[in-house]
Amino acid sequence: MLSDSPPEPTIFMPSDAPAAKQAATRGYGARVILYDRRNDDREAMARRLVDEDGQTLIPPFDHPHIIAGQGTATHELIEQVGPLDRLYVPISGGGLIAGSAIAAAAMCPNCEIIGVEVAGGDRARRSLDANRIVRIDIPDTIADGAQAPQMGPITFTAVRALVHRLTTVTDAALGQAMRLCMERMKQVVEPTGCMGLAAALADAPSGARIGVITSGGNVDPAVYGYIIRTGAPA
Repeated sequence: MLSDSPPEPTIFMPSDAPAAKQAATRGYGARVILYDRRNDDREAMARRLVDEDGQTLIPPFDHPHIIAGQGTATHELIEQVGPLDRLYVPISGGGLIAGSAIAAAAMCPNCEIIGVEVAGGDRARRSLDANRIVRIDIPDTIADGAQAPQMGPITFTAVRALVHRLTTVTDAALGQAMRLCMERMKQVVEPTGCMGLAAALADAPSGARIGVITSGGNVDPAVYGYIIRTGAPA
């Protein structure tokens, strides 16, 4: 008998991803396969599963549909608040910054787009300097979502064409930004999601219309509690 139900999605996730993120993903009905981000080849693992089970591979960032989907955050932001002078967006593999830059460039061409990387994880900066995709060592950081070793061909092309400037933030700055989100906005934002805010707090010009993309609340309660109490990375 044929079934109209979609197949169970399979998510490849680093074994050191926050336990809350792993649990939530399983709770949404996905099968989670853990891998060692420093030693395993997740793309090879995923390709084997595709070959064995005939599933469709959905890449994490370097695909036009992923980029378009992530760009809707900036589209909705500008649609609601109007043109911006500057937009801060986190960078890891580059899907979010690529989509955000495309949306911002189309909707407010004078907006300065700032890509934000975590200290030690500046794969975009190194790639732009070398004019090619550079693979970096996985950085040690509390921003687990910013540990992609490299960008993809599509995201690199978008960043090179549309992003005006790159900057970096430290784990300490991320901790302070997380605490600010809780104290002022009553929002739980994970370290990676606070990268843009941390950069804006450091150098946003007074009086300008500033946009910041924050994304994700996947942080373990114990880690989050320590950061909120101390304002420092756990």
